[in-house]
Order: sequence, then structure tokens, then C-alpha cells
Amino acid sequence: MRIRHPARIAVGAIALATLVSTAMFAAPTPAQAIFGTADIKPIESNIAAKFWASATASSGASTARLAIDGDPTTSWYADRASAHQLTVDLGGTYDNLRKVKVLFPDRGAVYRYVVEASSDGQRWKTIADRSRTRGASRGAVHLFTRPGTRFVRLTVTGVSGRARVGISEIQVFNYLRDDLILGADQSWVDDYQARQYWVDPLATDRGAGPHLLDVAKDRGMEYTRLRIFNEPRNESNGELTSVPRQGPERSLASARSIKERDMGLGIDFHYADSWADPSKQPKPRAWAQLEFDDLTQAVYDFTADYLRRLIEQGTTPDKVAVGNEIINGFMYGDEAALIGTTAPPYFVNQADIYQSKPGGGLLWRYWGSTDPVEQRLYDEAWDRFTTLAASGIRAVRDASPQSKVEIHVIVGTNRLAKTMEFWHQYLTRVKAKGQNPDVLAISYYPEWHGTPEALERNLHTMATTYPDYEIEVAETSYPASGGDGSPMPNSPFPRTVQGQADAIQRVFQAANDVVNNQGTGVLVWEPAGWQTMFRAVPGMTNTWEPHASINVFNASQAKHIVEDTVYTATRVRTRPVLPPAVRVLTTANGTVTTSPVRWQALPEGATDAPGEVRITGTTAVGPVTAVIDVVGRDGQTRS
Repeated sequence: MRIRHPARIAVGAIALATLVSTAMFAAPTPAQAIFGTADIKPIESNIAAKFWASATASSGASTARLAIDGDPTTSWYADRASAHQLTVDLGGTYDNLRKVKVLFPDRGAVYRYVVEASSDGQRWKTIADRSRTRGASRGAVHLFTRPGTRFVRLTVTGVSGRARVGISEIQVFNYLRDDLILGADQSWVDDYQARQYWVDPLATDRGAGPHLLDVAKDRGMEYTRLRIFNEPRNESNGELTSVPRQGPERSLASARSIKERDMGLGIDFHYADSWADPSKQPKPRAWAQLEFDDLTQAVYDFTADYLRRLIEQGTTPDKVAVGNEIINGFMYGDEAALIGTTAPPYFVNQADIYQSKPGGGLLWRYWGSTDPVEQRLYDEAWDRFTTLAASGIRAVRDASPQSKVEIHVIVGTNRLAKTMEFWHQYLTRVKAKGQNPDVLAISYYPEWHGTPEALERNLHTMATTYPDYEIEVAETSYPASGGDGSPMPNSPFPRTVQGQADAIQRVFQAANDVVNNQGTGVLVWEPAGWQTMFRAVPGMTNTWEPHASINVFNASQAKHIVEDTVYTATRVRTRPVLPPAVRVLTTANGTVTTSPVRWQALPEGATDAPGEVRITGTTAVGPVTAVIDVVGRDGQTRS
């Protein structure tokens, strides 16, 4: 997997300049996917509101959490006049935090304060100093660049009049990292050789094409995974398929196509002749009747030999998965009867072959049993499974030491405890056998694996329990049609092109928000064939175009971050003074500039009575909002 590290810019090096031309922010306009519509904005995520963030205060500690609860009507208040400090612990470091938004409780008051950031809670760097401000303002947006930030501290140095020292909200926003790898499993590229894919096939400039990978790369997919079947077979009868798609030979050609386009390459060994997933893990036919020691050697030989072939043709994989969704083990053998597997049909119908010798299936039915015999069977199954897995890992290390090793499982809905038991048993045992993976990966499909919030909890639990590993979402997808547009189970997103973009982006966000930058990638599973992001173009033979949702790969990363909210106050029947420009941060180099704002006209009579008025403005990089507190002669407002 290729890792691209963003430039690390010291806060003190941020420069202020004034934009003289909106063209400075104009983005290139390549051919755009046109089927359907999807309004895709860059990812912005408030880490302070996550369940793993916490707040502490120098006084009034019992209400500190109210400053990060997402509710502007609740506030932390200091209970001593001399103690005015609140610290937010984000639970881990982040490299692409870029914005802090602060909201205070009293309208029309002057708040003086300093905002600082730290990696360790000991050494602090000032990111905003409002200790000498004189203007009334209930809040502010501050832009900064400080990789490795974990703590954000706000110190109130003074307030005006009868205002209380307190904070209603402090929000700390994370943005998509440049080194988060976004890609797809596109193994079916082997099946689609006769198709033409274009970004916009009906336009004079059709954009990237005609190969599926051309469109995928142009739309922002930078990494492609290929699954490997040992000898591709029909799932029903176990016969060899007439065309061995996704087999070793044809996948060599697919790997060349990927590397020719300078995309990252992943190899996903199924160690099966057909689909391997949590419900089925059939041994390859050629290995089905091997004694266990010979099976272990076959795993090593097959893995190492194939990787050497990839390397010889110039297609060294960036990452290798030793098994696919192996939460229940893999290469089932005579233990299958205790597992209770009923798939695939040939595995069951030819049990005398496929279930004649021990394999690597796990006996979860005995997990937690106090029966000595059942506990022994549980342990023996784990030992067989991890012996086979360690053989595969060793083969990767020996044959392709540049490749990272991934272990790919699932977290079923409300089954996190099972997955954590898997990681405990697996990692303990393979390390005892002298091996260790690099990446812990899960699949995420809401209908099977829970809500987006459950995904965040699962990723966080894995990351904090195993901080030395990268964490990845190895498979995800979401449909753009079906079900009359209603959301999939456990999902808030409709089955539309827009909903498809939003659902996939939500997974990007979850991976990007994993503490300590441990989230390293997200792969969409078969975007041209499953819950597809493409459609056949009516009236054009074998021609396909992408949904507008595919732009989520390119559009999720912020290029510029704007000071999007301006807070000010004015007296009744007094026109407020709004800034002629707002600050803009360019993420590529950390510089801060200013961009002129064109504010909408203030509505007639807007300041005739105390209250709150909101108006919008436009800049070259996006909209802004002015929040104006209209204060009466007594200094009070009424919302």
C-alpha cells in the first residue's frame, strides 16, 4: 500500500495574505460522471463530539462534558473566578485537524481567551489568541495546522460585564488525510474485458476510458485488490469453470493492468476454489485430502510461489490478505460437521473428499465452555487455524518482504465481543508461532454489520486494543437503487445515487477518524458489479458510465477550509459591522489567506428587536454565515 505523507507545517509558519483573484481557488474541471446527481462535500468531522473524546476543567469539572456534547444550549461554567481553563482530550493524535469552533453562552458579551494545541498535554502551541479582543462576539472559528494534535485547551482570560465564564461548545474538526488510501476490490475487471467504460460516454470529450481501471483511477480510486481462487470452480457442482476467472493465471494479467496505471495492488488469497466468506470456507480441491502437515506446507508453497510470479513480472503487491473474512477460520475440513456449514453445495455433497481431513475451521460453539472436552476442541481448532495462517504469513514475509500482511474479518451486528476474542486468540497464537500481521481489517455492510455508529465503535475498539496495527475497512458498498429508495437496514441513507455517495463517504469518515491515524484505508467492493456505481448506457452497446456518486473518491478531501461562521453583536436598531473578508486555509501547504465576502442584504427591520439574526455570504471557496446577536439597551437578547 502506498502511503503519501502530507507536509507537516508548523503553526508559526502560517502566513497571512489577501486573495486578489478568485481564480486562485478555481478547481480543474475534468469530464464529470453525469448519471444521477450527488452533491458531495469534503469530509468534516467534529472529533470533540465523539464518544471517545473527553473534557476536563480547572473548575466546574462536573459540567465540563457539556462543552463538547453538541448542544449549544448547555454550557460548562467555571465555579471559581480564578480558574478559567477547559481541556479537550481527543483520545489520540490526529494529523489533519484544521479548524476549531468556539461558542460562548452569553450573547452580546466580550470574551477574551487563548486556544492552544498539544500532542502530549505538556507542551502547548498557541493556535488563536483573542486575549486582547474588545468586540462583543459569542463565538469564533479558528484555522490551524498542527500534525499530531491530541489535546485542545481554551483559557478564558476575561469577560465583560456580568457575563459568566463558560463555554457552550468547543468543536475540533478533522479532515480526510492525504495518506488514507481509497480504492476498491475490482477482481471482476477480469470478467469485463469486452465492456467499454467512459466517464461521460455521451460527451464529445468522453473523459477517461475505455478500460474500467482508467475510469476508476480518474475518479480517485488509487488502489485495487484482486481475489485469488486456487482453481476456480462452480459453487454448485464443484466443476472447474470453463474460463478460470480470478484464478492465478488470469489475475497476473489483471495485476499488470493495475500496475500499468500506477495504482496500488492488493492480493486477497481466498485459499479456496470458490467464494470464501463467513458462511463458507471450502478447502481447495487439490488440498482437500492432504494430511495436516502437508496442507500447512501447501499454503506456504502456493502463497510464496504466486507472490514470486507477481514480483517477476513487475507487479509486487503493496498488501497481501491471508484469507478472506476469516472470522470463522478457513480451509474447512472434517471439523465442518461441528461448525454446521451447509455451503457451498459441492463441499457438502462431496464430504468424503472435502471433509476427510482436518482443516482450519473454528469451533465457536465451544467458546466459553467449561466442559474440558469442548474446551480442548476449541483450543485445538484455534491451533490448527493459526498454524495454517502463520504459514501463509511466513510465505509473504519470505517471498515479498515489501508487502504488508492483512488479516480480514467481520464484526457482525452486536457481535464485537466475538471479533475481539478472534483478535486475542489469533494474534497471541500467530505471534507465538513467530509471525505477526501489519493490518487488521474488517468488512462493513450495514445490513450485516450494523449502523455507522457501530462501525465507529468497532474500529475504535480494535485500534485502542491493538495500537501497533493499521486498521482498515477492506470491503464496503451501498446500493443506488432498489427498495423504492428506502435505506438499507441499519443505515440512514436512501438507496439513491446521492445516498450511495453519502453512505460510502460515511465509511471514509469513520476510517479517517480512528485515533492516532491508525485508519489507513477503505476499499469499496466490486463497484462495477455489486451494488454498482455504474450503469449500462441506453442505446450504446457494451458501454458503461459511472454514477455521479463515484466522485466521492475525488471530492471527499478538502482543498481549502474557510472560516465559515462569523459571530458579532450589535445594538437594537444599529446596523452590524460585518468583515469584508474571511480567512481560508489551504490544506496542501498550511497557508492561511483571506477571501472577500459578498454578504446578502440585511432584511428590513432585522435589528429592530433583541434576538439573533443570521445572514449568508459567498466567497470564492464556499458559503459563510454571519450570526448577529441583537442586544437591547439592558444588554440582553431574546431568541
